[in-house]
Amino acid sequence: MATPQKRPLQAMFNAVPRRYDLVNRLMTWGLDRRWRRLAARACLAEHPARVLDLACGTGDLALTTATLAGSGTKVTGVDFSILMLAVAVAKATAPVGEANGFVCGEAAALPFPDGSFDCVGTSFAFRNLTWRNPGTAAYLAEVRRVLRPGGRFVIVETSQPHNRFVRRLFHLYLKWFVRHVGSWLSGNPAAYRYLAESAARFYTPEQLAKLLAEAGFPKTESKPYFFGAVAVHIATT
Repeated sequence: MATPQKRPLQAMFNAVPRRYDLVNRLMTWGLDRRWRRLAARACLAEHPARVLDLACGTGDLALTTATLAGSGTKVTGVDFSILMLAVAVAKATAPVGEANGFVCGEAAALPFPDGSFDCVGTSFAFRNLTWRNPGTAAYLAEVRRVLRPGGRFVIVETSQPHNRFVRRLFHLYLKWFVRHVGSWLSGNPAAYRYLAESAARFYTPEQLAKLLAEAGFPKTESKPYFFGAVAVHIATT
């Protein structure tokens, strides 16, 4: 398996700043909650028995999915950072365990048997796994491995607006607001410099669909939101 590439964000994930969730809310004007809810509904569209939140961070997608699903679906979050997972557990409204909770693990070597999940979801972490990352193939191979045949891979992530003027405005927002305000609030300039750069240079929906097809997900549909700055992608094997 490939070793996950070190990124400036890893320092932030391991440190878990007090304002991590607050910064996310401010960067997206609170809309990230809505986008994660849309992704959670996409994860649950086919009434899965098991859902994995990949690179779950502080657990927002996993907790939203579990809340919407009720008792019929088990939701597990996995992340490499113990400290981020501790925040996720603290945010849970009920006790959680490994069957329906949070597990520490690397995306390149997920600690689950083949075909463990009906759906794998990830929220605003796919960019970290795939943008200029030599471990991309290993990460996507692991997603396929832990998915049952015909399972769904749901991604909510920044995207590239098709309109040239809107795209330019989005990139300016990333450069001047997200980078500088995020750096100031979090105390981690490197992380938000990386975030702004990676989001501005990330894939278009068409490029992302091509990446997924080459990894064994031949069918992908994308739904743009916020003028195309964000998209929910649904891929199937």
